[in-house]
Amino acid sequence: MADRIAIITGAAGGMGQAFTRALIADGIKVAGFDIDPAGLDTLAGAHGEQFLGITVDLTDPDAVKAAFYQVAATFGGVDILVNNAGTCFMSQFPNIPADEFQKQMALNFSTAFYCCQNAVPLMLARGGVKKIINISSNGAYNFDVFDPPPYRASKAALDTLTKDLARRYATDKICVNSIAPAMTETPLFGVLSEEVLANAVAQMPHGTAMQPDQIAGWVSFLAGPMGDVSSGNVFILNQGRDVR
Repeated sequence: MADRIAIITGAAGGMGQAFTRALIADGIKVAGFDIDPAGLDTLAGAHGEQFLGITVDLTDPDAVKAAFYQVAATFGGVDILVNNAGTCFMSQFPNIPADEFQKQMALNFSTAFYCCQNAVPLMLARGGVKKIINISSNGAYNFDVFDPPPYRASKAALDTLTKDLARRYATDKICVNSIAPAMTETPLFGVLSEEVLANAVAQMPHGTAMQPDQIAGWVSFLAGPMGDVSSGNVFILNQGRDVR
């Protein structure tokens, strides 16, 4: 059986590292895309030949195309894409600078769009069931928390892309799903004040933030054979916080 190949964007971040560990543990080769070369070097040191780190600005469509070409040339193709790269800027409406709004949409949505554009042709050339897993956010659905409007909009756009591609490529055996976590403990916590962070975590029913390895388990499940029957879904992970 040929090796299965995954691309994880934002691989050097807290969530990306957890996703990389999980998929490599599943026997999948991983190409990690990130703008942080030192973080990618650390992952390469930990995972050896199972990991290929590529430093790339994912907001540059030409750079994304070149990165996918490098993965195809090195590993032979792509079976799994995890669109994880993104961030959250904290300026509040209406005082959001235009360049911040544009950067938010570029990092959280455009990067995933460019990656899907390049992944799908490579996936169509592979056998079996292929997977695109978009990392969305509870912020697209829960309006009681602090997330600014551009962040919510970027994640909602990502989930619409999920549903469109799921329907468009269903008969080509490309499954596309979103995972939408609530408060998960990553370095992004550093952009929040202590008061905002404490209030947000207090809203979680278990009284604690979720952990990256827990979200990685869902990525592993969807990337594996049990995920072959799921496509076009948004999996909301929030400990039951928003059940009405």
